[in-house]
Amino acid sequence: MTTAAPRTQVITQHRFGGPDVLEPAHRPRPVPAGDEILLRVRAAGVTPQDRQARSGTAPLYGDPPFTLGSDVSGVVEEVGAEVTGLRPGDEVFGRVDGGGYAVHLTAPARHFAVKPASLDHVRAAAVPTAALTAWQALIDIARIGPGTRVLIHAAAGGVGHVAVQLAKAEGAYVIGTARADDHTFLRDLGADEPVEDTADFDTVVQDVDVALDLLGGTHGPHSLSALRPKGLLLCAVPGDLGLSPEDVEGRGMRFAVVQPEPSAERLTKIAALLASDRIRVHVSAALPFAEVSKAHELGEAGGVRGALVLVMPD
Repeated sequence: MTTAAPRTQVITQHRFGGPDVLEPAHRPRPVPAGDEILLRVRAAGVTPQDRQARSGTAPLYGDPPFTLGSDVSGVVEEVGAEVTGLRPGDEVFGRVDGGGYAVHLTAPARHFAVKPASLDHVRAAAVPTAALTAWQALIDIARIGPGTRVLIHAAAGGVGHVAVQLAKAEGAYVIGTARADDHTFLRDLGADEPVEDTADFDTVVQDVDVALDLLGGTHGPHSLSALRPKGLLLCAVPGDLGLSPEDVEGRGMRFAVVQPEPSAERLTKIAALLASDRIRVHVSAALPFAEVSKAHELGEAGGVRGALVLVMPD
């Protein structure tokens, strides 16, 4: 008698649409290739990009069927023959190219870093996209430092609240747009100047060196009015940017699109900031894996402070 191949549970979708298109399924448990690990996922982040991919607003994975999810934290169960930096039993977190809404997944080992012991899997799963986006924007591209005036939109959100803390860790002066009831939260994170997120925020925000747009639409064009000459507008929005690079350059400003990539090296540096409490992660809600549709509904309702996370079954 042959033994059935092990299987695992995933969340899939067969069409674009609302949260109701997400459904559970069972698949054969994947086997790691030479440079990959098999991860037993403990928690997965739910990002705005997940919701946009689900709806088809930003078809990041092509046409369905596919499994969403880019941010995960879990335990290494197997490693490929070429993997040297990780071993079974290691607790890691990282960013994958889709497939994170799963109890097991395989991905290149270079996408993961060892999770700080002080951070549980729920909070670790909220980190990768947020921190990698903020790091690429503020450290790699903008190269901010002491005294840099940084404007961060959606500063209380998943990426924004991490970006605020990273900017402060680099010595920047941080202005963050958010709803009025999030301003105390932003000050607790270290923001110097919380600003009401209104259509005319640029009437009160001026002389900014770097603006990080996490919302798109009208925020990009209005940010140009808040920037100093030759200031830098960073856009980390997979959908409508609200302007073109030519629009920005025509105003005498600089422009860059932020597209974070998996990086064990950057995540290891971020892990050190997390371990020392220089960056703290706020999770607005942690929901059971089976309530993935509810997690997406919460995200689309707006007003989420920090991150949303799915917790995998035991």
